[in-house]
Amino acid sequence: MKIAIVGTRGIPNHYGGFEQFASFLSVGLADKGHQVVVYNSHDHPYQGKSWNNVEIVHCYNPEKQLGSAAQFIYDLNCIMDARKRKFDVLLLLGYTSISIWGKLFPKDSVVIINMDGLEWKRAKFSKPVQKFLKWAEKLAIRFCDFYIADSLKIQAYLNEKYKIKSKYIPYGAEVFSTEEEKELLEYNIGKYEYCLFLARIVPENNIEIVLDGFQASKSTKKMIVVGSVDNSFGKYIKKKFSIDSRIQFIGAQYDAEKIHVLKAFSFLYFHGNSVGGTNPSLLEAMASRALIAAHENPFNRSVLNENAFYFSSSSEVTQLIETTKRNGHEIQRIQNNLDRIKNDFTWENIIDQYERFMLECVREPGFTGSARPPIPWVLKNKPQGQRMDI
Repeated sequence: MKIAIVGTRGIPNHYGGFEQFASFLSVGLADKGHQVVVYNSHDHPYQGKSWNNVEIVHCYNPEKQLGSAAQFIYDLNCIMDARKRKFDVLLLLGYTSISIWGKLFPKDSVVIINMDGLEWKRAKFSKPVQKFLKWAEKLAIRFCDFYIADSLKIQAYLNEKYKIKSKYIPYGAEVFSTEEEKELLEYNIGKYEYCLFLARIVPENNIEIVLDGFQASKSTKKMIVVGSVDNSFGKYIKKKFSIDSRIQFIGAQYDAEKIHVLKAFSFLYFHGNSVGGTNPSLLEAMASRALIAAHENPFNRSVLNENAFYFSSSSEVTQLIETTKRNGHEIQRIQNNLDRIKNDFTWENIIDQYERFMLECVREPGFTGSARPPIPWVLKNKPQGQRMDI
């Protein structure tokens, strides 16, 4: 197949979860003999035309001039380029800024979308933006041909809300075979002498709750915060907690080995994500043998089950920090999470599932090229046998 991946800032990853996912998926599909293109922002740190046998197409992204609104122009530029290349499959990662261009999606490509999470629930967005994102979600349902849910909870939501079926395929994680404790020297920390928070510094990731709880604790350990604080909320968080010498902000980090080591040797890894599906960073923490404390919500529960601690308030964070031990019970939780990664979330397994699903979509009778029937707007009255029921 000739496959394009759209909807990220590009590969290799220098930003977040979708970029990490695109890095692994694109290389995995290319290794299977498919022709794979990933669209990158024109100012991506990697300027090569190919990466690990994946073709890179750079498109203009005026983010420096327009801020987050530039994402709409960048996505439009990617779509207009894709219209010229006759891809068999156009894989969209998320819908927030691309679904408004649905009428321009190439008619000779099967359009598959990973619906991501419930974007309109994110606390960082104002009420008008949340309203727009609900509309964008509807547009994604209208204009795309097939749907992927990275979480069983998201799959259930799509079925209940839009009366459509989607394919459940989660993200993957890589189990590291080596652990080099010496990596910690860079941050002046030792094994199990620190707690770790790694995420985008945005409100819905509950970093303020975690740091409030840590600051209120009597712990002598450090709290290492990994993530860019360049946005307004990040600057607020850094200023608020700069008075606590135990809290150390080290900025964004995209070196997979360093991230793995930080997770593996943390005393307690805090996962604050509360909106979305199966989170890639959470899977990587499981694969890194971290002892996990996760925000209490259905998405995290569906992945971790009873193999983590849970919190929903700063007082609960304080209690976890002051009472958690690393004894036999906690070690078993770590092993259970590692076993689940090996059984359910290996990249080999995830890439195989994506390849099979793409092939099913391309081969679906009656739904190729210009022969594809229109997707109805009122989905609850949709005819039987449409592609979305695969």
